[in-house]
Amino acid sequence: MTYIVTERCVDNRYTDCVADCPVDCFYEIEDPHMLIINPDECIDCDACVSLCPVNAIYPESEVPEEYDEWIDMNDPELCTDDNRITDTDAPLDTAITIEEVKEREEEDFGEALEDPSSAAH
Repeated sequence: MTYIVTERCVDNRYTDCVADCPVDCFYEIEDPHMLIINPDECIDCDACVSLCPVNAIYPESEVPEEYDEWIDMNDPELCTDDNRITDTDAPLDTAITIEEVKEREEEDFGEALEDPSSAAH
C-alpha cells in the first residue's frame, strides 16, 4: 500500500507534508498544480498524513470513491529529479482552507468527504 494525494491538493500545493518524509517521495506537478507521491518510493510511514492542512493524503485503500481517479494521478512516470520537492515552501496564492475544501466537496459531491482515518495518523 502507498499513500495518495487527492484533488484536495490541487491549486493549494501546501508543502507541510514533505517536512517529515524520510524518503523524499513528493513531487510537484503543474497540470494540475499540486504535489503527488511516487508510489514506488513511498514506504507507508504515514508521517505526511497529519501534516497536510487540507487532509489531501489518504492511504490508497481508504481513498474515497469520489477521488479514485487521483490514484492514477500519483504516477511514478510523472516523478523526476527535476520536480522532486524536499523542502517546505509557501502554498500557492490560490490555496484554500480545509473548510473551503469541504464546502467545495459539498457542492461537487453533495457532502464533505471523510478525512483520512485517524488510524493512519
